[in-house]
Amino acid sequence: MSGREEECPGIDAVQPLSSMQRLKSIVGGSIGNLVEYYDWYVYTSFSLYFAKAFFPQGDAVSQALNAAAIFAVGFLMRPIGGWYFGRYADRHGRRAALMRSIVLMCAGSLLIALCPTYGTIGIAAPVLLVFARLMQGLSLGGEYGSSATYLSEMASGKRRGFWSSFLYVTLIAGQLLALGVLIVLQQWVFTEAQLKAWGWRIPFAIGAVVAVVALFLRRNMCETAAFVSNQAKAAPVRRQSSLGLLVKHWRPALIVVGLTMGGTLAFYTYTTYMSKFLVLSVGLSKETATLINAATLLVYMVLQPLVGGLSDVIGRRPILISFGVLGVLLTVPVLSTLRGVTSPYEAFALIMLMLVVVSGYTSINAVVKAELFPVEIRALGVGLPYALAVAIFGGSAETVALWFKQSGHESGFYWYVTACIGCSLLVYLFLPDTKKTSLIED
Repeated sequence: MSGREEECPGIDAVQPLSSMQRLKSIVGGSIGNLVEYYDWYVYTSFSLYFAKAFFPQGDAVSQALNAAAIFAVGFLMRPIGGWYFGRYADRHGRRAALMRSIVLMCAGSLLIALCPTYGTIGIAAPVLLVFARLMQGLSLGGEYGSSATYLSEMASGKRRGFWSSFLYVTLIAGQLLALGVLIVLQQWVFTEAQLKAWGWRIPFAIGAVVAVVALFLRRNMCETAAFVSNQAKAAPVRRQSSLGLLVKHWRPALIVVGLTMGGTLAFYTYTTYMSKFLVLSVGLSKETATLINAATLLVYMVLQPLVGGLSDVIGRRPILISFGVLGVLLTVPVLSTLRGVTSPYEAFALIMLMLVVVSGYTSINAVVKAELFPVEIRALGVGLPYALAVAIFGGSAETVALWFKQSGHESGFYWYVTACIGCSLLVYLFLPDTKKTSLIED
């Protein structure tokens, strides 16, 4: 018998996990999630350096737009990943799905680290880059639904908002780690010319290595009690198609799309796109933009469990509505003001203001979605509609923003973000408080 089997109840066991077992499993799942998102966000953190290696023609904005387009293409695989890994997690376990997803992410990072440039193999270089991002998109599409389900089911009812917020803690930590590697390489290891020549490969190689470490950590995770107790009555569910299950639960699936669209667009606008916005629109240096982005992400990460814990006290709905209202009112004036700042401290304050607002979505969105679905379809119900919304609105954020900029109408992007948040606000206003109506059994 393995050490994990001794520590965790078996498939036929229904006894609850101890507090220590819950904590170890949550930590194990969270660390693996961090690694997955580090591998994903390293691409956008370093794209200003490797864009010319794959797209040698055009100015800096055109090269950034091409690299951003591939970032968006990776999101097209996320719905497929949400479907495949969601059904796999609902049939074979959340832990098994999480282990598979990280193997795929590792392979994608390794391929990018070793990929030849356009100057070496021509058009095959960006083709290989696209293929690697498709692999990573498939992985991350499955990661979110499985992780959100796993953390929500593993947490106890009274602290579910707090513990599930660690999905975005580790997501942001992955971004922050990617930026940290960028800062170290920028400031102390390589010159800008060296980073553009070959130094950009280092963070992708690091991602492949740490993904292997995370795989071993996930081997020691316990399966959730909700999944284990459902196995005895799951045979009829296994015979149902994914489409049939989603049609049966079409209402919560549409709610997931609606509550996600504004939140994911705002999140990607104020996190991944901000470094490029500060360089290409505000006029700050790459190094200053990176430091501002890292500083805002650090504070933003700390906010997640605080707001998640608050939702355990006052409910999920008031927090979502706060995000919607403030997002609609502040997006245009803040981005317009940000474009004209000259001080990095002003830039930090404005971005931080909006990240406080966006915390009203990111800190609790995972638990809200998980609470909408019964256990037999929870991972699929959370993962697929979310991945569709992220692919359409979140993954395209940089591409749409750069398109507006290139066309000479950059402020149009500000109104686009506002409109999407407004649509999500309508969902929040009519959504019951899932803390009171949760389908997750304690």
